Amino acid sequence: MNQQRGPVRHDPVKTWLLAIRIPTLTAAVAPVAVGSAVALSDGRFAPLPALAALIGALAIQAGANLANDLSDFRRGADTDQRLGPLRVTQQGMLTERAVTMGVTVSFLIATLAGLYLTAVAGWPVVAMGVASMVAALAYTGGPWPFGYRALGELFTFIFFGVIAVVGTYYVQAHEVSRGVLAASLPVGMTVTAILVVNNVRDIETDRAAGKRTLAVVLGRTGGRVLFVALLVAAYLAAAAMWVFGEYPAWTLLPFLSAPLAVQPAEAVLSRVDGPSLNRALRATARLHLVFALLFSCGLTIGLLTAA
Repeated sequence: MNQQRGPVRHDPVKTWLLAIRIPTLTAAVAPVAVGSAVALSDGRFAPLPALAALIGALAIQAGANLANDLSDFRRGADTDQRLGPLRVTQQGMLTERAVTMGVTVSFLIATLAGLYLTAVAGWPVVAMGVASMVAALAYTGGPWPFGYRALGELFTFIFFGVIAVVGTYYVQAHEVSRGVLAASLPVGMTVTAILVVNNVRDIETDRAAGKRTLAVVLGRTGGRVLFVALLVAAYLAAAAMWVFGEYPAWTLLPFLSAPLAVQPAEAVLSRVDGPSLNRALRATARLHLVFALLFSCGLTIGLLTAA
């Protein structure tokens, strides 16, 4: 079991920014952008609920990151041998109590945003919000951490892809459409690809710690194939909305982000060192955001040109 180091003096702002993992917060922005764009294309856009959804999504993502930092430390998954960026609990940069307080504050902010959205859109918001926060805590914490049982990718796809996009749309439109369900799929695929990079990078240390991620189960080759398959499937899903749906060709705009997929794909397929895969992780997070923003722009432009 890891022994937490004594408190060390660090810049508190930089430490907390490191703790909440700023580069990963694109996973909260992207689904809100897409859900709001679908609402706009359907003539249902509502700016205040959209803003509240963004605040809630950012708070849940930050809380999930903090909870993961704390739980992985307690379970011995974060050690000095890990290849990824520093983890504040394991490094002694923040105490367990401070990180726990950070999780609490993050989820309190998400709850306040959720109370407003519940007043606007009703009790289904409560179900989505509570389920998302429980999933964030249960990813690596609690008695049955699903991130240790090869289910992390599935839950990421569901909660940070489908539910995040659909929930954003719902708080504005007060209903769910086939269009927004379709739009949530590529978002879920690209956000899941971020986790796959993380787990492929950590495959050796996770295996040693008894953390059975999907990459550990599939092996490095299987994890690499899964990463590429998710990216390819995301672009095909966006194209399918035009080919099989009622959306204009502007939904193909995300294909402009394809060059951004080359560097992380090459790194995941050929590298095993931490620095290369850390860069691939950041590049995949950037791809996720750019893909979503282009997707959102395509939906919006399609609305304007059809008017």
